[in-house]
Amino acid sequence: MNVNTTLASASDSAFAGAFFVYLIALVLSIFHTSKVRQIVDAKREDAPTDVLEQKANKLAGMTQTMVWLGVIFHIAAAVLRGVSANRFPMGNLYEYVLSITALAMAIASIYLQRKDLRVMWPWVLTPVLALMFYGAVKLYSTSAPVVPALQSIWLPIHVTTVALGASIGLVSGAASLLYLLRMAQKPGEERGLLGQIAKPLPSAKTLDAIAYRTAIVTVPVLGLGIVLGAIWAEAAWGRFWGWDPKETVSFITWILYSLYLHARATSGWRNAKMAWINVAAFATMIFNLFFINMVVSGLHSYAGLN
Repeated sequence: MNVNTTLASASDSAFAGAFFVYLIALVLSIFHTSKVRQIVDAKREDAPTDVLEQKANKLAGMTQTMVWLGVIFHIAAAVLRGVSANRFPMGNLYEYVLSITALAMAIASIYLQRKDLRVMWPWVLTPVLALMFYGAVKLYSTSAPVVPALQSIWLPIHVTTVALGASIGLVSGAASLLYLLRMAQKPGEERGLLGQIAKPLPSAKTLDAIAYRTAIVTVPVLGLGIVLGAIWAEAAWGRFWGWDPKETVSFITWILYSLYLHARATSGWRNAKMAWINVAAFATMIFNLFFINMVVSGLHSYAGLN
């Protein structure tokens, strides 16, 4: 199968464009967060905030515009990558990182349009940029046909479902991390560097709601992805489940997210205890994405570096 090098090069350029646009958005979002912090301090001192709010709104609008532009470049990079090789663009770990970060940014762009949530952008853009940088520097591989094991209709179905669940799960875990920070640094009682970081954040109730609502979607979508993977495994390897490292850690991740939902619905497990379960699920997801794919050998090893 021939690869269109022109489209592959255009994909790489779109990826670089998305990275630099997101970087500009990050800088703008940091300035916006700083203005929000000043607004919080001014309101606590009963000082006027009109000018500060105007500047903050302008910075928030600029951030949102740059993010949407970055998402367009980002999605174009994924589409062009797939079209260049006439296949679905999730045949290796670089493409998985490319696609999962694009999904995460598209979802975040829709969810964080609310004015009170725009202070969350630095917390979303920083890990996304880190993943994109790592993917481009350490995981990059040229566009090429996939190995025979991945030449199946199940590739777009299974991997897209898992990627969507993982993207939403990452948002949920990040929200729980911020919830724990907000609980440790209560409004009006912020202290030290962590206090300055926490000051512009939404209330703990809002962060808890974000984590919970996104986890509600993560559990069924990620669970469906695991089931679809089992069906594909039976067709490809003759068994539904073989306790392969990636299968096992994915299942553990799903259990942790499910436990979080159960804890969230149980009055005795409110607050920090249940949030730590979600953070554990978040950490397990990251562990599965990098360590399992790149270090541990298994039946899913072909999804790592080419």
